[in-house]
Amino acid sequence: MDPADRHKAKMAKRKALQDAEVAAKPILEKGLLIVHTGPGKGKSTAAFGLALRALGRGFRVGVVQFIKGAWSTGERMGVERFGTQVEWRTMGEGFTWETQDRARDVAAATAAWGEARRMMADPSIRLLVLDELSVALRYDHLPLAEVVAALGARRPGLHVVVTGRNAKPELIEAADCVTEFTLVKHHFADGVRAQQGVEF
Repeated sequence: MDPADRHKAKMAKRKALQDAEVAAKPILEKGLLIVHTGPGKGKSTAAFGLALRALGRGFRVGVVQFIKGAWSTGERMGVERFGTQVEWRTMGEGFTWETQDRARDVAAATAAWGEARRMMADPSIRLLVLDELSVALRYDHLPLAEVVAALGARRPGLHVVVTGRNAKPELIEAADCVTEFTLVKHHFADGVRAQQGVEF
């Protein structure tokens, strides 16, 4: 058998296996709880990529940013061009080492969680990004059991994406999909500061 025919036969076999695996999955649609965690760069970026995909499909999208302060970010400016198809709330006071005030951080996280709960209850929102929620949970700014229970009780068709390092084991257990972003190399270690269009 020549290489082209061998390749074609191999791919036909692979396609048959793949088609059979897909056909065996009984659930056609389900609102997913997706967690992006780990020390690598790109957790929020990947979540906003999902938001862009959902917007392209005509979904209404909500974003609540925990921890992060009122930086002007390219992702926010980009998705706001979709108008009322997006609801975006930046609720953080900045990174915890910036505020140095636990009571303020807890108050900001509590307010952000209130917005998240409101958006979870809004039937027009089909995808909700809870950016850096894992960090708020790591520092015990919110009651973990309450948050995990609420995420588990979300509307059947609502997709929720939670980002942030050090996701709690309880959140990982509750999630449908978890991706750990691994740091291999980062330009910050070589003295390059955060740049517009790349980090924000």
